Amino acid sequence: MTLTELRYLVTLAQERHFGRAAERCHVAQPTLSVAIRKLEESLNLSIFERHRHGVLVTPAGEAVIAQAQVVLNEAEALTHLANQARDEFAEPLRVGAIFTLGPYLFPALIRQLRANASPLKLYLEENYTHVLDQQLANGDLDAILVALPFEPPETRVVALFEEPFSLLMSAQHPWAKRRSINSSEVSNSPLLMLGEGHCFRDQVLETCALSSAAGSIRTGSSLMTLRHMVANGLGSTFIPAIAEPYLVDDDVISRPLKPAPMRQIVLASRYRFPRRRALEALTQALQSLQLPGAVRLT
Repeated sequence: MTLTELRYLVTLAQERHFGRAAERCHVAQPTLSVAIRKLEESLNLSIFERHRHGVLVTPAGEAVIAQAQVVLNEAEALTHLANQARDEFAEPLRVGAIFTLGPYLFPALIRQLRANASPLKLYLEENYTHVLDQQLANGDLDAILVALPFEPPETRVVALFEEPFSLLMSAQHPWAKRRSINSSEVSNSPLLMLGEGHCFRDQVLETCALSSAAGSIRTGSSLMTLRHMVANGLGSTFIPAIAEPYLVDDDVISRPLKPAPMRQIVLASRYRFPRRRALEALTQALQSLQLPGAVRLT
């Protein structure tokens, strides 16, 4: 078997469709099909269950695919080790962040790298925690910025900072003249929150002891979308501290919560990721950021 065949195998397992997998691998579908069949024959094992409109992974095939991903990751590590002797910064790092962090942290990070004349270049992406976790494990991303709890195996985690949540409300809200809001009062008022899948929603529900059915909860797809609904007088919402400069203006105001709910942000990477100097440059840049409301943990 070859690395190319293993790459076909993993891609087909992800896509569950020969046509889409072939397109991702930049080969004709018959080429991919023949390679998969040859690999199954060499292993004397049916890895996929073929159907008219797609494929399913057999129970026996799950372990083979998982090990194939390990082999591909190790092969990539070998390539990076070879390149490391030349220039660790020749290729951009692929960095992902959760939706409630990326839009507010990435601008400051890029400014910091530019100010320091850093040779580090970054490909940036935003997604849900569970998607970023999978992309990191698969080697599609080199490092990710997420909130705790986050403890997947074979992952190096560096604590960066923690930040409080505040309550965003209309400037005409009955609580607008208060200096702070008691967290226990919020559950009885109309609330706007991010939808299912956002870790920030889960953190708010947990740290503020809210039920998903508390009060009258409506959902939005992003903090900016929620901000517009807040300005329209539909309710209040929770925001992380670093987002305040982007969301607060004459229409909406923010107030601290008592006691203050918090989240901790970390940088996660694979233990065996070979570009240590590039990763260290990213870590140092992140640790030196001056972010609104954030308390550094280093």
